[in-house]
Amino acid sequence: MRQKWLFALACIGMVIISMLPPITEIAYDPRKTQEVISSILSISIQPYQAWGWVFHLATLLVVLFIFWKPAKAGRVLAGYMGVNYLIIAALQTHAITAKYGFALQTGAMLGTLVIALVWLVVAIKNRLQLSLDHISPLKYVLLPLAFLVYWSPIRVDGSQISPNFDPRLILTSADYGLTYCFATPVFLFLLILFSKNYTGFAFRISAFNALLYALFNLTHWFNPNTVWMGAMHLPLLIISLGALFLTYRPLIWRGSPVSHSS
Repeated sequence: MRQKWLFALACIGMVIISMLPPITEIAYDPRKTQEVISSILSISIQPYQAWGWVFHLATLLVVLFIFWKPAKAGRVLAGYMGVNYLIIAALQTHAITAKYGFALQTGAMLGTLVIALVWLVVAIKNRLQLSLDHISPLKYVLLPLAFLVYWSPIRVDGSQISPNFDPRLILTSADYGLTYCFATPVFLFLLILFSKNYTGFAFRISAFNALLYALFNLTHWFNPNTVWMGAMHLPLLIISLGALFLTYRPLIWRGSPVSHSS
């Protein structure tokens, strides 16, 4: 019962954090909040585009380590997630915009920091236990969605966002690794696939926060210029829903061992 109340309070806290308004150098009309956020996200990671390959390679190495030493890989995966989220919080959530000057997406930064710290604690305490035993083939239904955001086939031309299926982006796109909404579906998929415990706090709060931002990004579907970005957020929506479903029905995909020890 105590864990349920803690999770409920944490969810309320994450909702409140997500609603914090952006901080800008030049004042803006609160009705323009979404425009401010879009201005930040459109340019925040541009200076770091050349480093996209680092996150692709690091993720592949973590996955290989899981297959090689699953019993020891939980701390590695949790630590990698925590560090990656710290980088995202530091780089994606602020920018110097043309219209608003320096702008900070306060809610996203604080929320991502919380998730980062949660997973770093999990890594330090070695609370994430992974296994290759009895992985249900049904879980691989989510693999194409995780692969889509890992690839991040996106082209941005001003306000127009369109597909870019350049195969080189599979290993070079900076959208994966430097953005919360594209890194998170991959992390959740790996947890769904390999984790022994779907009822742990870190797993549950990560899935809830992911769903929160997936719902926020449904607005992309209402703008003809950003429909593809809306499609690119479907992995976040669907995988987070699947992860949350598992927190209440951990045996729904038979063959996945569940541990209630942490």
